[in-house]
Amino acid sequence: MKKMVAEFKEFIMRGNVVDMAIGIVIGVAFGNIVTSLVNDVIMPPIGLLLGKVSFQDLYINMSGQSYLSLSAAKAAAAPTINYGLFLNTLLNFLIVAFVIFLIIRLFEHAKNRVMKPSGVDEPKTQDCPYCISTIPLKASRCPQCTSNLP
Repeated sequence: MKKMVAEFKEFIMRGNVVDMAIGIVIGVAFGNIVTSLVNDVIMPPIGLLLGKVSFQDLYINMSGQSYLSLSAAKAAAAPTINYGLFLNTLLNFLIVAFVIFLIIRLFEHAKNRVMKPSGVDEPKTQDCPYCISTIPLKASRCPQCTSNLP
């Protein structure tokens, strides 16, 4: 049992497991921020443009009875198709995907800027000192004049 606990402790303390856990926690927090952005900032103006409609209240009632809101239909356990909630979730996903795309693009751009080649390429060829033909840098004998190279 002690060995299993020690192995588990070693597994948990590996860098990649800790990094993954941190990524999940940050991802959940980021998801909450994006959900708030969608529900509290983006959707109200869109609803206003569409005639003061709250997307969260858009639903199709399948029970045949009339309800004033989605919450009233849910309280009555009426079957509903909640397409407004689906639209919120879809918009949330699109925003998250776009932000992740921008972050990855930003990191790739920064990485390319930092790791930019110095502009000086190492020479791959040399000139034979005897016949002046271009030969590979690692050659020990010239293929043109067959001279041994220094």
